[in-house]
Amino acid sequence: MTVADTAADCEFVEVTEDDPEHVTTVTIDRPDARNALNAQLREELKSVCAAIDDSDARVVVLTGSEDAGAFVAGADVGELRERNAVEQRRASERPRVYEVVEDLRQPVIARLNGHALGGGLELALACDVRVCHERAKLGSPEINLGIIPGGGATQRLPRVVGEGQAMKLVLSGDLVGAEEARDIGLVEDVYGDDFDDEVYDLAASMADNSPLALEYGKDAVKAASRMDLESGIDYEAELFAQLFATADKDEGIDAFFEDRDPEWQGR
Repeated sequence: MTVADTAADCEFVEVTEDDPEHVTTVTIDRPDARNALNAQLREELKSVCAAIDDSDARVVVLTGSEDAGAFVAGADVGELRERNAVEQRRASERPRVYEVVEDLRQPVIARLNGHALGGGLELALACDVRVCHERAKLGSPEINLGIIPGGGATQRLPRVVGEGQAMKLVLSGDLVGAEEARDIGLVEDVYGDDFDDEVYDLAASMADNSPLALEYGKDAVKAASRMDLESGIDYEAELFAQLFATADKDEGIDAFFEDRDPEWQGR
């Protein structure tokens, strides 16, 4: 199924393709629950991501609807209340939505238009770049419910902000504003009135590049937190060499010498 066909079957997920060119925007739209992640929404996101992975999109922007006033305000607490340990282990079987987003071959920009809390923060952490509106707040408030993050925050947060800052967020449950989130490295950029312009300028600047180079570049950077330094350098060198077998590598260099824009073929 195409991305459009898949999205048409979704109740809580909307998709806009090629605006700007080669950029696909995925919008979570469950406003009555401030975009809380319930089982249906998670499955819809996974289905849409699978379709995008097979599409011609070069960059993905993941965001929340304006009506919800949030990116994702957390998991659906009502669902959590009804689960026992056996049911939760089953619900935690991978790949969950967090792994599906993280493993997309395209770079994913989290457009944090509002609060990203609990599972919402974990979804943002699964993205490759986080751009935040100045009104947003972020945090892992699960501790206030007598539980801990279960969608990867205890593992991804230390890799992004360091162990100490991760401990503060996870063990206090306190929320941080957009500026503090940027200061500790939780988000890359914070904007106000020019928020959308900046998000889509960034997306477009990525999408101007070879889809193969984007995929390999993302893969190589992700490897830095998963491998020791020597193994990572070897892995980078191998990906670098593989790109020398592509038509896009020849096209990029030819366009450079001919002082023109390259016409990427994705092969």
